[in-house]
Amino acid sequence: MLRFLRSAMASLTTPPRVPIPANGVDYRGKVVLAPMVRSGELPSRLIALKYGADLVWGPETIDRAMAGAVRRVNPRNGTIEFTRIPSNGGRTEKAGQESVIYRLDPVREKGKLIYQIGTATPEIAVEAAKLVAGDVAGIDVNSGCPKPFSTSGGMGAALLKTPDKLVAILEALVKEVGTPFQIGISVKIRILKDPEETRALVTRLVKTGITGLTVHCRTPPMRPRERAIRDQVRMIADICHEAGVACVINGDVASKDDGHALMKEFGVDGAMIATAAEANPSCFRTEAEGGLLPWKEVVHEYIKFCLESENRFGNSKYLLNILVPGKLQEGKLAKAARSYADTCHALGFEDLLPLAMHVDDILNLSDKSVTTKDLQAEHTRSKAVQNAMENNESARAAGGASRVKSTSPAVSAGGPIRTNSIPAPTKTIVSEGTVMPEAETQVDVSVPAPEAAPQKQELTA
Repeated sequence: MLRFLRSAMASLTTPPRVPIPANGVDYRGKVVLAPMVRSGELPSRLIALKYGADLVWGPETIDRAMAGAVRRVNPRNGTIEFTRIPSNGGRTEKAGQESVIYRLDPVREKGKLIYQIGTATPEIAVEAAKLVAGDVAGIDVNSGCPKPFSTSGGMGAALLKTPDKLVAILEALVKEVGTPFQIGISVKIRILKDPEETRALVTRLVKTGITGLTVHCRTPPMRPRERAIRDQVRMIADICHEAGVACVINGDVASKDDGHALMKEFGVDGAMIATAAEANPSCFRTEAEGGLLPWKEVVHEYIKFCLESENRFGNSKYLLNILVPGKLQEGKLAKAARSYADTCHALGFEDLLPLAMHVDDILNLSDKSVTTKDLQAEHTRSKAVQNAMENNESARAAGGASRVKSTSPAVSAGGPIRTNSIPAPTKTIVSEGTVMPEAETQVDVSVPAPEAAPQKQELTA
């Protein structure tokens, strides 16, 4: 009887919690990487996880770009790539290569990757989400991006003005994707100028079956340079908690320690880091773990992840321009680089050069690489000298002099791209931050994307 009374009292004081699906993840107690256009690709997510991020959001990916894509396993590094033939900008000639719409690491991101979708239509949202649902821990709907490429299509922050549509999208995803795949559906919003409008919106959203809600503490017209507004956060958190939904705070979160402090101050369940992670992803290290690392150490790790992932060089360079101090001479040289080999040479990362040249060859960058051309020229000169020496030895031998056995110089071939931490590629597949299609290298293994299944599919790595 006493045990029953204690249980009843606990139920009165403990807020409810929506069940976390078997293949999903609870956002509570987590400091996570925000979804960021261009800055949230696979290498950025891997380095955030390396330095202590609990979860990572991929960049917003528009549903129409993903719908109809093919799921493939890259045989060189085991990453999963969703590809399709691009529209080629409306030109009549057919595109020569498929575009990689989305890339993930099924081993290092397992149980930690949240796929963010840009959408304005429940039907297309469901179609696109089903393609990736078996490979991620959750689907998050972007209803906070204020940029024109998102809002012009009724997506992003435009959904805050059409709450009926946003509710319909979330309900469809919960029913047709979250439930069959056993993953959580969440939403990311911005605050509205009128707190009562925010209250009304959040009250509707938490009743859709979502497991988490992230609030970016800025209104849609505000930009990152403007200070975050947090006076509505506690109200939003209370509404979420009444419905059993986790609440995550975003906006001016500077570090992992700062995220935990904000959780205590505002009663939220988690914290999301954006621009601070762009500047130095080691911000996910606590002060007890040593805090921020020197930029060069971070950049070395980032480039290594880029090479392992075969990340598009233009995308890698975008973030390198933020990570590398531009005033330094090596920074200026790196910013002028046109290949991975040039970048590694400029920054003094000679240990990464063989792998960089190998990836440049895969991505068709070798012809643009000054470093590769110089090394090839040096190799040609060395070969010529070697041949001359051998001819001279032959002449001396013909004249009666003893001939010294020549030895050919060892030439490095730039080892394999795979490391021990990258999964071995599967030979057969049973079934298998806004990013628009961009040309990438075609991979070798192709299977159709899976339909909805009752359980999350396991990948053989």
